[in-house]
Amino acid sequence: MEDKTMDMNHFKLQFITHFTDTYSYLDSARMALEGGCRWVQLRMKHASDEETEAVALEVQKLCRTYGATFLIDDRVELVRKLKADGVHLGKNDMPIAEARKILGKDFLIGGTANTFDDVRAHYEAGADYIGCGPFRFTTTKEKLSPILGLEGYRSIVQQMKAEGIHLPIVAIGGITLEDIPAIMQTGVTGIAMSGTILRAANPVEETKKIVNQLKMKNEE
Repeated sequence: MEDKTMDMNHFKLQFITHFTDTYSYLDSARMALEGGCRWVQLRMKHASDEETEAVALEVQKLCRTYGATFLIDDRVELVRKLKADGVHLGKNDMPIAEARKILGKDFLIGGTANTFDDVRAHYEAGADYIGCGPFRFTTTKEKLSPILGLEGYRSIVQQMKAEGIHLPIVAIGGITLEDIPAIMQTGVTGIAMSGTILRAANPVEETKKIVNQLKMKNEE
């Protein structure tokens, strides 16, 4: 297992897999990796453990080939079994503190947050990064909390600074390529994307554009 303290560049773009009429979960991960993304979360909310494990093994192999970080959404035991790099826990999944007890310190744990109170709770429970959203309405997160917009991110980032909470915070929820400059100016660490990449005419090229846009923001 590599050192868990990841290079912040890794937190610039997380790709969340999504099954569409056109692409399988594996296809979607492969295209994001080909486009330069190095952080993939396998999210198969409605699949069985068996189905998820079969796909997870394939996606994990791909991620290792590309030197990418591989997370699985929600399924803590599967993460431990496959020795994935970590787990992402949504608001209705296992509590972060409990996942940390099961996984120990060698796995990354991310948590979904909508408010600064969520962020603080995840920080205290031992999360490694925060997936914070939604930026705008998105169909992949049907039951999600109030939309944050740019002001929401600014406010959360300022409160984190004020309380000395240093955790990578990743914006999520209906983000497009055009949104990136303004979102990154709020002080977040990176962004998570799914549909925007997969709806593009060429998902690999779209990922490249996103990665380049984030690099530009980095260098300003």
